[in-house]
Amino acid sequence: MKREEKLSLLQRCIRWREANIKEKQFILILSFLVGIFTAIAALFLKFLIHQIQNFLTDNFNATSANYLYLVYPVIGIFLAGWFVRNIVKDDISHGVTKILYAISRRQGRIKRHNIWSSTIASAITIGFGGSVGAEAPIVLTGSAIGSNLGSVFKMEHRTLMLLVGCGAAGAIAGIFKAPIAGLVFTLEVLMIDLTMSSLLPLLISAVTAATVSYITTGTEAMFKFNLDQAFELELIPYVILLGIFCGLISLYFTRAMNSIEGVFGKLKNPYQKLAFGGVMLSVLIFLFPPLYGEGYDTINLLLNGTSAAEWDTVMNNSMFYGYSNLLQVYLMLIILLKVFASSATNGGGGCGGIFAPSLYLGCIAGFVFSHFSNDLAFSAYLPEKNFALMGMAGVMSGVMHAPLTGVFLIAELTGGYDLFLPLMIVSVSSYLTIIAFEPHSIYSMRLAKRGQLLTHHKDKAVLTLMKMENVVEKDFVVVHPEMDLGELVKAIAASHRNVFPVTDKKTGELLGIVLLDDIRNIMFRQELYHRFTVNKLMTSAPAKIFDTDGMEQVMQTFDDTKAWNLPVVDEEGRYQGFVSKSKIFNSYRQVLVHFSED
Repeated sequence: MKREEKLSLLQRCIRWREANIKEKQFILILSFLVGIFTAIAALFLKFLIHQIQNFLTDNFNATSANYLYLVYPVIGIFLAGWFVRNIVKDDISHGVTKILYAISRRQGRIKRHNIWSSTIASAITIGFGGSVGAEAPIVLTGSAIGSNLGSVFKMEHRTLMLLVGCGAAGAIAGIFKAPIAGLVFTLEVLMIDLTMSSLLPLLISAVTAATVSYITTGTEAMFKFNLDQAFELELIPYVILLGIFCGLISLYFTRAMNSIEGVFGKLKNPYQKLAFGGVMLSVLIFLFPPLYGEGYDTINLLLNGTSAAEWDTVMNNSMFYGYSNLLQVYLMLIILLKVFASSATNGGGGCGGIFAPSLYLGCIAGFVFSHFSNDLAFSAYLPEKNFALMGMAGVMSGVMHAPLTGVFLIAELTGGYDLFLPLMIVSVSSYLTIIAFEPHSIYSMRLAKRGQLLTHHKDKAVLTLMKMENVVEKDFVVVHPEMDLGELVKAIAASHRNVFPVTDKKTGELLGIVLLDDIRNIMFRQELYHRFTVNKLMTSAPAKIFDTDGMEQVMQTFDDTKAWNLPVVDEEGRYQGFVSKSKIFNSYRQVLVHFSED
């Protein structure tokens, strides 16, 4: 049998592609396929969520409390947690953070199960009432589709990183019918570099996914919005104030979520997490039914309501039904408690993201801001619908540190292009407010703390892509403190280095270093060979580098010490090797050339 016949069908396809289709053209084909697959995944996820929600809540009584709100969310996070622990057997939370990590550290490789695991877990979680969004899971799903499709065809890691971005762009475009927002999200949040070679694949994926959504669900915007009152320039000061208000809410949401996640992180038993999160979530949803699920019904109500009677229906299905005078208090409590509901959902074992919660909070924040101002009548009339729309852009921009994403997403979600100027003002005001307190978004702060965040800053990005294990040199001759000068001279003769690490013979702990320049004047005096020991000749290292340090921290240490060689140790202080500045510079140049190729 010929060798060609022994090759699998996939291998023959890869060979045919390599022979007949140029790589740049093939990337465009892959980006088109990624757009189709991610749109299908997004539509399937939305279908599952709506089917589960409709089945569970269709018979609820709008005029009184419904006690099944105490049951459904707990069942949902229990089933999702069981699915993740026993079927997936991997952590699938913090989807966007995982994508950022895959881009920064895993060279664009995302595990294959993420193609389906996040979709199923989030559908169960949200369908049963989990107070989170489906967008982050579908973004992870889309990125996993891109990554694994590229891996099947043996694409190099730079292409995999681009296909990860294509999957994310397609997911946002598909689930929101927002192709521009999908593109901008990928550039702004995932920090894929904007070059001519990356722009076209991202556009193809986003446009393809949005087109599939248009064909299957119609061309209407996701949230219906009619501009009843045009924006007036004299309202700009109030728009800026709304942006600051949204920035502060974003700050509260970010810090509160991190704190609550820290509490759940201390609970090691999954059933303890389920009990704590389940009780918190079910009680909150029972008291405030708008916290059930994504909350898009509430957004539609506030964007389209025109009277107090319509706005009061937000209190349907609760014990607050009929108390129209408590509407603002009710909504303000939701703003404060939404972060607890979202954190309890994920902390208790559920799966979901913060896209929907940020849109939800922003809409309510904008409505409350304008409604409160109008009740006090100390300013010009502020249209509640318009400010609810602007609030969505404000909180999303603040939470994600992505003002452009906030502007374009809200404009495409609602068709509110007539409010483009105030949307930009709110987004920028919110962003400037939160960065005064938090330099990183809720997605990236976990990686930033570990020095694993890839950014648009070229120097920092290249340092992030470099790995410690690739620059550690291990060809240094190790000596021990009890050795005499004669033995040290023999070690010097066997080495081509001028630095010698001194370690404890039993533990391997680094005790110091011997510099050839320090002993050059006595190393040829044989009468001194048994008089001096390494313990007397060694000096302390200018600094020690830990094998867990990021490259940015390593370079900072070199700058601080002005050294050319520094020892590397593990967490117990055991010697691992040396890092030289020249080695880092050579590696830096290689990564920079590869990273910057267009």
